[in-house]
Order: sequence, then C-alpha cells, then structure tokens
Amino acid sequence: MQLKRNILFFILFIATSSTFCQSSIRIGRVKYSGGGDWYSSRTALKNLTIFCNQHINTNIDSEEDIVDIGSSDIFYYPFLFLTGHGNIVFSESEALNLREYLIGGGFLHICDNYGLDHYIRREMKKVFPELIFQLVPLDHAIYNKKFKFPNGLIKVHEHDAKPPMGFGLFWEGKLICFYDYECDLGNGWEDPEVYNDSSEKRRKALEMGANLISYAFRGEN
Repeated sequence: MQLKRNILFFILFIATSSTFCQSSIRIGRVKYSGGGDWYSSRTALKNLTIFCNQHINTNIDSEEDIVDIGSSDIFYYPFLFLTGHGNIVFSESEALNLREYLIGGGFLHICDNYGLDHYIRREMKKVFPELIFQLVPLDHAIYNKKFKFPNGLIKVHEHDAKPPMGFGLFWEGKLICFYDYECDLGNGWEDPEVYNDSSEKRRKALEMGANLISYAFRGEN
C-alpha cells in the first residue's frame, strides 16, 4: 500500500512542479465489470487533454490509457475518468484498491452518461461505506479555477428534465471524487460531429473539464 502511495505522490509531484510543462503524463479511463459501457464517449478525453494543454498550461498526452479498476496501475494516474450508461460492479479487492488510490491523493471523475446513477452510488458505497455523495457547493474551487461557473454545471444533454448536479465525496475536507449527474459533461468533450452540440456548449463543457483537471493536479479545497 505504501509503495502504491509513493508512486502516486511522485506522479502528483511531477504534475504540480515546475517540471510539469516538460513532463508529459496521461490520464486514465477506468475499465470496470458489470456490463456497462465503460468505453463510451470515445473522443472525450483526447479533446479534453488538448484543450487543457492549450488553456491551463498542462502537458498531458492526448492518448488515453485504459486501466482496470483493480490494477495497481491506477496509481500512475493523478486523474481517472469513469463513465457509462448501465451496470457497474466492483469486487471487494477493486473497491479497496480504489479507496487506497483516492485516499492516497488520486482523483476520480464519474460522468453519468445516463443510467449509471443507481449502480455507481451502490458501488461507491463499497469503496467508502462511511461517506455519502454531497452536492459540491458553488463556492468550491472546482467551480472557481481559471474558468468560473457561478451557477454550477451546465446542461449538455437532456434526459429526465432534471437540473445538472455536481456531487462529491470528501475525505478529510478534500474533494476526492466528482460526479456529474444529469449533465453529460463527457459528451460535451466529444468531437463536434458526434452530437452536433453548439460550439458554445462544447466550450463550456471543456472549460469545466479543465477546472477538474486543474483541481486534480494542483489541489486546493
């Protein structure tokens, strides 16, 4: 466990130090069991990393890595992205691995692509039985990095006529997991022709994604 944390702390040091501009790192897409389409939003992370490199002074490789939730490889990534439409199942060992990763300084962004909500809430209870998802307050740094979101998340795609909400898990006061619900943030990062969303909507989605990356790499409560 300590070795895993040391690896993650080293990666986070690179991501936050002055050498970050010269040291390209990657972000990871979470592969999980249960039958859900963990591979959806295929062009999202590529576009997000390109946008971040252009606008918030990062140097992230635009080629995403796919990482199993139970693998020690997750400790090489300061930022993990998890999405899908359906069922998701964590084994006991996978839940423990993700818990160690998040407590050790990692960050998980969960994007409900529609239909994930029931399953992800159930599975994250395996990871943190003592925590519940809370609405992230609008004065939190996640909404107030380089790009300002005074009203919280934007609505990328309509599903059930519910407002977009940003939920979070907090460990010792620090946001370690951000969950966008009824928002489809990842879809807003896709290539323009995938959904034909307006350029303004895609821009706002990418700006919010950049805030998430900035927070995950550099911290701040």
